[in-house]
Amino acid sequence: MSDAEESTVRVNFGKPMPLFPLEAVTLLPQQVLPLHIFEPRYRQMIEHALDGSGQFAMAVFKGRAWKQQYHGRPPLMRAVCIGQVAQHEKLPDGRFNVLLQGVCRARIASEIPPDEERLYRAATLEPIDAAPHDDEELADAREFLEQTLTEGPLAQLAASRAVLEYVQNEQIPTSALLELVSFTMLSGKSLRYRLLAEGDIQRRASIIRAELLSLGNLIQRAAAQKPEDWPKGLSWN
Repeated sequence: MSDAEESTVRVNFGKPMPLFPLEAVTLLPQQVLPLHIFEPRYRQMIEHALDGSGQFAMAVFKGRAWKQQYHGRPPLMRAVCIGQVAQHEKLPDGRFNVLLQGVCRARIASEIPPDEERLYRAATLEPIDAAPHDDEELADAREFLEQTLTEGPLAQLAASRAVLEYVQNEQIPTSALLELVSFTMLSGKSLRYRLLAEGDIQRRASIIRAELLSLGNLIQRAAAQKPEDWPKGLSWN
């Protein structure tokens, strides 16, 4: 049995993990995700998870055929994010409201299809980059974040000001800051999956750096068009 640890949450990779697949990456480590669970198979999944570790993995459908195959077993991308149920509320009709905390990255090693008793999909998982990270090796990444969010075009964003408070808190590990930037400032289905699937934290930091620089350039180009002079009712959005 092998375990991965993120903060105080432990994940047992020796046992199959329930899978909750969606169209795109909705959860990254450190992120908190509200879910409304109403399908019978996923209501059962939550019941089973709460009877055990309180964990399940958010997966991503592969390709576009999942809409036609949704009630079957559409193919899945390999990378997943394991989440821990932080809060839950069971409604009188059996539905659930769940608050899920992202714990760590993993990949599907082998899938276990539903059976007569278990309605949902499950899989054996293996960790992606479960090793702890020393803040010293990420010093350049943290310095870049502080400078980029303090000066230049990104500094005017409300999200930048909020993230900067965390960047300037030395008690928060840089690895956690990189996750925070990933789910608060970056978007796009393919980008979010790249960030989920990339186990090397230095390469992940490079992706984030490139995307923030690109976003800054986009803001500069927009400002050059002087949107304040545009006719009323028009915007750059």
